[in-house]
Amino acid sequence: MIAERQAHDRSVVGALPRRDFLKLSVAASGGLLIGLYLPASKAAAAATFAPNAFVRIGTDDSVTVIVNHSEMGQGVFTALLMILAEELDADWTKVRFEPAPVDPVYNHPVFHMQITGGSTSTWSSFDQFRNAGAAARAMLVTAAAQRWNVDAASCRTEKSIVIHSASNRRLSYGQLAESATKITPPQQVALKDPKDFKLIGTPLKRLDTPEKTNGKGIFGIDVKLPGMLTAVVARPPVFGGKLKSFNADKTKAMPGVRKVVEVPSGVAVIADGFWTAKRGRDALQIEWDEGPMADFDSKAQREQYAAMAKQPGLVARKEGDAGSAISSAAKKIEAVYAVPYLSHAMMEPLNCAVDLRADHCEIWTGTQLQTIDRMNAAAIAGLKPEQVQIHTTLLGGGFGRRANPVSDFVSEAVHVAKAAGAPVRVIWTREDDMHGGYYRPMFYHSLVGGVDADGNPLFWSHHLVGQSIVAGTPFEMIIKDGIDPTSVEGADDVPYAIPNLSVEYHPAKIGVPVLWWRSVGHSHNAFVKESFIDELAALGGKDPFELRRKLLTKSPRNLGVLELAAEKAGWGKPLPARRARGIAVHASFESYTAQVAEVSVDSDGKVRVHRVVCAVDCGRYVNPGIIEAQMQGGVIFGLTAAFYNELTFEKGRIQQSNFHDYPMLRINETPEIEVHIVKNNEKSGGIGEPGVPCAAPAVTNAIFAATGKRIHRLPIRMNEAVGGSKEDLK
Repeated sequence: MIAERQAHDRSVVGALPRRDFLKLSVAASGGLLIGLYLPASKAAAAATFAPNAFVRIGTDDSVTVIVNHSEMGQGVFTALLMILAEELDADWTKVRFEPAPVDPVYNHPVFHMQITGGSTSTWSSFDQFRNAGAAARAMLVTAAAQRWNVDAASCRTEKSIVIHSASNRRLSYGQLAESATKITPPQQVALKDPKDFKLIGTPLKRLDTPEKTNGKGIFGIDVKLPGMLTAVVARPPVFGGKLKSFNADKTKAMPGVRKVVEVPSGVAVIADGFWTAKRGRDALQIEWDEGPMADFDSKAQREQYAAMAKQPGLVARKEGDAGSAISSAAKKIEAVYAVPYLSHAMMEPLNCAVDLRADHCEIWTGTQLQTIDRMNAAAIAGLKPEQVQIHTTLLGGGFGRRANPVSDFVSEAVHVAKAAGAPVRVIWTREDDMHGGYYRPMFYHSLVGGVDADGNPLFWSHHLVGQSIVAGTPFEMIIKDGIDPTSVEGADDVPYAIPNLSVEYHPAKIGVPVLWWRSVGHSHNAFVKESFIDELAALGGKDPFELRRKLLTKSPRNLGVLELAAEKAGWGKPLPARRARGIAVHASFESYTAQVAEVSVDSDGKVRVHRVVCAVDCGRYVNPGIIEAQMQGGVIFGLTAAFYNELTFEKGRIQQSNFHDYPMLRINETPEIEVHIVKNNEKSGGIGEPGVPCAAPAVTNAIFAATGKRIHRLPIRMNEAVGGSKEDLK
């Protein structure tokens, strides 16, 4: 049986070799749990030094770093390796990566589960990986010192070699691998002084780039198992709908269709290949009970939200007395902003392969939430969690969609596997993905603000209406006094020194599944906050950069990126007619960013973004090249949403389906993007998401500067006249 399963594993494209995992109760400094990661064979074990769960060193001098975060483009297969290799003093040319199996030893040190999200991967693992590398290095030095019969303190390391300084004797890590396995892991390790870093802080090229460009990289949709079938699922066209009946006679008559079965999410067509399964699904005759959402539409939802915004809400922040300050303001302004539902629109649609046996289950997929996916899969399969293993492949985009607390696409695949009786891969089409739920929620914002006689902001009152993304999930515990902090983040922590400020939240209960989306609440709250501060600047006759500068004196890191972005963009310098600059600054995920957008609007009102200058302060950082790439990607992601993306409902159905009516920013529309990184020794922040929030307000503020037209509702259309088809909400 063991030989059969090992042969099966070797045949899986992109799958990890099967390994037994043994945890040892040895603690290191900083709370590091030292675990032993043993290859299946004794011969392999003897040839490998595995001092802890995060690194293996072979007799060939190879250094394999086991990465406990999913790689979805954010660079963890390089950045985390740099951290460990730095403390290990490894030869960077010998370092490679391997995704971690699911095991508590790989849990996120803050969230206490295996998860990738919240722009936390690098900073949360910084100490963890430093300790792992330092512990391995100490054991190698001890092994060399024992062989030479010298004091370990007389030895040093560089590029995977232990050197006895006095005699210049040298042993490579590979030569020491076997003897180092006999060394007891240290209880405490000494870490490098940051001034001695050789890898951390340098723009090393990403290690996962070659396999992603030569086709060798394995994404979930690439996985092939012996005897694997493929399934697609017909799901209700309206959220909350249920299956009444179906006729599969035409489908079953099609060559290559193996089974048609009802599963909790709908009707699964299981076939030899994807196109056969899809054609079989198209031939199904299904009657749905569409349920209470059958008449749901976006226009009625906006009207409902507008009415809610006029009522008292839950107080998220209150300073001074904004209500009383209204009467003493020299001037006041009211504004309504709205943003739509948004799809994550990953380039790789959802998919999951499952091999379910009587006593174990193996899953291959690109997931961000391994621990919860494993628990949900085990419950469906009737197994213990330790009988389920998830092989995390490369992710063709995630943006939060592959971190679903209900594990929808994984759970569904396990249900299908139970019916298939063979390994099966469930694939979602692009249309399935866009119609399948879990969106960035629609939000409605109503604001009133005013300035004093000198034009300085006097009061700010903000009501926001929208769905909570954590209500009803295992993460519901973060809701306090009815307020979901992910709904108000970026709004309840306005950094501007405004004496009278209030923020009220109105949680809406709508039957549309919602989830975190890249930059979460900051994605819409930054647009509103940075647009409205511009409105107050115009109301008081102030330059928008200078007003922000004045109001941020008590927020030095916000002020630092603001001034850096303005300086690099040439704020205040003349531009051609109908071209202008807009500015935005925002803190999110413990990082600080500012962006200046240079925008032109031609005589027909068509918008073009020519240049975006970004400044980012993410504290101590690992790889500036990755930071630059993530900021560029965040700007493009934010501009795509600002100009193009919107999901709308009619009769309970989403009207958009694919990239023809939910387009992405094209390469010829992408502006020049400059990134400037602040260097300091502050605690590390996130970088995957902070590039998104400032993009929309920087551009819409520039549009106002160029035309006098204020954008209150997203999306605007890149190739439509400003305001030509999107009326501002009143």
